[in-house]
Amino acid sequence: MNSLLSPFTGSGPAQGAPGFVRGFLGGVAAEDPAAALAARSVLSAGGTAVDAAVAAGFTMAVTLPSRVGLGGGGACLVFDPAKGATEAVLFLPGAPAGVPPGADRPAAVPLLARGLFALHTRKPGRPFEELIAPAEQLARFGTEMGRGLAADLAAVSGPLLADPGARSVFAGPGGAPLQAGQRLVQPELAGTLGQLRVAGVGDLHQGNLARRLAEVSQAAGGGLTLDELRAALPNLAAPLVLPSRGGDQIAFLPPPADGGLAAAVSFAALQAGQGLEAAAQRGLAAAAAWRERGGDPRAYLTAAAPAGGPGLGVLPASAGLMVFDRSGNAVTCAFTLNNLFGTGRMAPGMGFLLAAAPGIGAVQPPLLSAAIAYNPNLRAFRMGIAASGQQAAPISVAGPAALHLLRGADTAAALENGTLGTGRAQIGACLNYLPGYPDRCVARSDPRGTGVALGAVDQ
Repeated sequence: MNSLLSPFTGSGPAQGAPGFVRGFLGGVAAEDPAAALAARSVLSAGGTAVDAAVAAGFTMAVTLPSRVGLGGGGACLVFDPAKGATEAVLFLPGAPAGVPPGADRPAAVPLLARGLFALHTRKPGRPFEELIAPAEQLARFGTEMGRGLAADLAAVSGPLLADPGARSVFAGPGGAPLQAGQRLVQPELAGTLGQLRVAGVGDLHQGNLARRLAEVSQAAGGGLTLDELRAALPNLAAPLVLPSRGGDQIAFLPPPADGGLAAAVSFAALQAGQGLEAAAQRGLAAAAAWRERGGDPRAYLTAAAPAGGPGLGVLPASAGLMVFDRSGNAVTCAFTLNNLFGTGRMAPGMGFLLAAAPGIGAVQPPLLSAAIAYNPNLRAFRMGIAASGQQAAPISVAGPAALHLLRGADTAAALENGTLGTGRAQIGACLNYLPGYPDRCVARSDPRGTGVALGAVDQ
């Protein structure tokens, strides 16, 4: 059934309120349930997939701060059916110019807020400040501790809770780490989000918030400077695009989000008939070679498999998001703090964790992995996928995509048989494209993870 908009008669919710749109809304899959609900509410209020992804990103900064936060960043792909093409928005938390004296845990230069603002410019439907408000409310009034955050917290609670700021957020009254289902309240983060909503995200880079962050990061051992914050900007880039089947194309995140390069190389290997394990290793080798030698990433798509190489070492955690709307706009994103809980230290008084600086010490950049398949001739969305899981993230994009697009597997079987190890994927697909046939669309979150998928239909 096609979407129906509530008439302007006062008999239904106003535009911008959940319930404004009736019928098919789109779909969302995210690694945190609260983020999926936030995205769905935006779709129901008449927002685009871009709006929904922005709201979900800010929400995950509250409900999954082990992997997503104002101190970190990420990378997204956006498909616009009006253009019949996909573009990448890159806002990775970057390395500082150097390690300043006294910075015992150097912090990455944050880009999440500016990156989500840049994403919003691609296909907005609702005001940006409206999309920050749900996350601000969850931080201020509290939200239930999710299973994913609880599991992450249990893994590192000892060193994390040594930081007073982290302990005030993630520990209960007796000092023990919060458990799934307990209340998570973050008033300082709510204050920062409120300031961003009122003053704009630029305030975190060249305003009062920037000056505060530069000051408090010194106390937290992060060593950020006002010049670094001011200079940090997201980038728009062309994705890596490969042919799929039936005139479809599939776009992957481009370097420096080099998990997209690994996923693209793995997809090409699967398309050529290689097995899942071999394709995964080929993708990882390509990413390692690009990190060592650089150059045009497209050259790695057709190059012979690199022999040996330095490898990738231990890679940090990330989180994935996929959303599409009723008009066929689609977004896939991968977010990171460059380490589980970043540096493990809060920006004092600001309520968010500083991300770890990549390329310093043992901290490596993550393999941020996401893709969107579409038909440029039909100008129609076919499939979106994002994955997490350290080294397993790229194949957990490429594997399900290849099984679904090339071999006709349904999305459940594609997730079950196309991922490896710790890989967890968020997928959405429309068998007969979108716009056009919403009844053939589905959204799924890997059942082995802690996320949720919502095929959004309001009756």
